[in-house]
Amino acid sequence: MIKAYAATEPGGELKPFEYDPGPLGRHDVEIDVETCGICHSDLSMLNNEWGMSQYPLVPGHEVIGTISQIGEDVAGVSVGDRVGLGWHSGYCLTCPSCLSGDHNMCAAAQGTIVGRHGGFAEQVRAHAASVVVLPEGVDIESAGPLFCGGITVFNPLVQFGLKPTARAGVIGIGGLGHMALEFLRAWGCEVTAFTSTDAKREEALKMGAHRTVNSRDPEAIAALAGQLDLVISTVNVKLDWDAYLATLKPRGRLHFVGATLEPLDIGVFPLIGGQRAVSGSPVGSPAVIAEMLDFAARHGIKPVIETFKFEQVNEALERLRSGGARYRIVLTR
Repeated sequence: MIKAYAATEPGGELKPFEYDPGPLGRHDVEIDVETCGICHSDLSMLNNEWGMSQYPLVPGHEVIGTISQIGEDVAGVSVGDRVGLGWHSGYCLTCPSCLSGDHNMCAAAQGTIVGRHGGFAEQVRAHAASVVVLPEGVDIESAGPLFCGGITVFNPLVQFGLKPTARAGVIGIGGLGHMALEFLRAWGCEVTAFTSTDAKREEALKMGAHRTVNSRDPEAIAALAGQLDLVISTVNVKLDWDAYLATLKPRGRLHFVGATLEPLDIGVFPLIGGQRAVSGSPVGSPAVIAEMLDFAARHGIKPVIETFKFEQVNEALERLRSGGARYRIVLTR
């Protein structure tokens, strides 16, 4: 039996829960969970905001732990390996996306907390292809958030071949945005942080921004006209997107990793005239996650975290709901 914390209804409190995972699959691994980050996606799943939650629901998809069991056909990882597990727990491995190395876009990918139990538990199971061994030099306590928030902001740098001489902007300095600042600065970019919070300006500079711009000041944004190669939006609110498009150079890109709930209100002529692009992306493939971990280890990049014990999970979730977390929350033993 696996001991975990589960909600039995939308928005419900997490309570101790046990379940029988059954026999270990031939291609699966079982991980003894050491830490697990808490993501806004966990809250969305707890509240069934996306209409696909199943209860009892065990959240948790930013897992760090040690492999304790492997299936008979598992290759590439071994018992005792310290690994991470993110949003996906399995892939079909046969579709064009998987065969091209884009496992994160597999239409049959299995979500770690979608139709299965996640990492707010003593153990969690996953297909071996979805776990990534941690390299030397990665900070274990804070590594969990790299497997969802971290890879979400790192993936665009790889997918679009961002040059280290690029000028990049980040909208929103929170759970995603603060990691984007760290990655972009280490990548070599000149980094602009857009934030509406005065208290975060000094923090943004410490985390990698070369300058900060008040996102509520139209004149300050307009002063950046034609200067940026890439702007990454990490927020989920409606903004004046045409104003941010105007900050882009020709062939610049406005890229969304935050799930803005309202339709984008964007004029076409700025796109056409400057061959600019608007795009979005999810988490990355296992190969890109491994690349991100190596990059983080080399440059000493780690998320800024607050820690709670697993038995404090409801208190930790409330901290996240309140918007007070700085900047990611991690459950520890």
